[in-house]
Amino acid sequence: MKVLVTGYKGQLGYDIVNECKKRGIDAVGVDVEEMDITDAAIVKKVINEGDYDAVIHCAAWTAVDKAEDEVALCTKVNVDGTRNIAVICEQLDIPMMYFSTDYVFNGEGETPWNEYDKREPLSVYGDTKCEGEKIVEKLAKHFIIRISWVFGYNGNNFVKTMRKLASDRDELNVVNDQFGSPTYTYDLAKLSVDMIDTDKYGTYHATNEGVCTWYEFAQEIFRLSNIDIKVNPVTSDAFPAKAHRPKNSRMNKNELDKNGFSRLPDWKDALRRYIEIIEEN
Repeated sequence: MKVLVTGYKGQLGYDIVNECKKRGIDAVGVDVEEMDITDAAIVKKVINEGDYDAVIHCAAWTAVDKAEDEVALCTKVNVDGTRNIAVICEQLDIPMMYFSTDYVFNGEGETPWNEYDKREPLSVYGDTKCEGEKIVEKLAKHFIIRISWVFGYNGNNFVKTMRKLASDRDELNVVNDQFGSPTYTYDLAKLSVDMIDTDKYGTYHATNEGVCTWYEFAQEIFRLSNIDIKVNPVTSDAFPAKAHRPKNSRMNKNELDKNGFSRLPDWKDALRRYIEIIEEN
């Protein structure tokens, strides 16, 4: 099997390429230098010449607040770029895997979102990812995987930010009214590669098990890192942002269960393994 992975320099793309190679799968990772997804001609050339069996599309505009000011650019990457890939995958009749987000929902309530709940994004970023979903779900062979609160080895994330901030501060304020599931890209990559080698197409939710707030996430980061710092729980109002942040990012895993895929480990276990790795390197 030969797979093209976009967004190779990001957290998830990096781990997916590594996971493929561990299993003897021929994975080719590309980023904007090798294949600018917003250039339809380049996308067509790279995918056609590569003779791929599937495309795993990790590349995306993820600067949530900046998207509110850069609507056209965010749309170009998340919508037009996704469409460019989808068009070629359809022509070649090969599967496309697309990573989406909890931001496609309105983030209200306390009930975990199921895979087919109404999409009602409240930010430019969420809207563009929703439009990307609508493009991909028209393909006969597609996987849409919604993820949230991602952390991985290759890139910046909340875990690294908290540890860095703690190095020169005595206390931190962290939001305690947004709920979600931290998700380790190493675990997510294993599931993604399991999935791409099947014909169990559809929309899935894939996060590490368990739910917490950002405040609780930060507390566990510092505990596992043996960092002594005071962490104050605050409301979202303490950090005004241009883009709306969902307070409810809980997502159920009905489709994973129904199709026989294993759920990801608990987020605390994932975080422990992650911190051990970053402290070793």
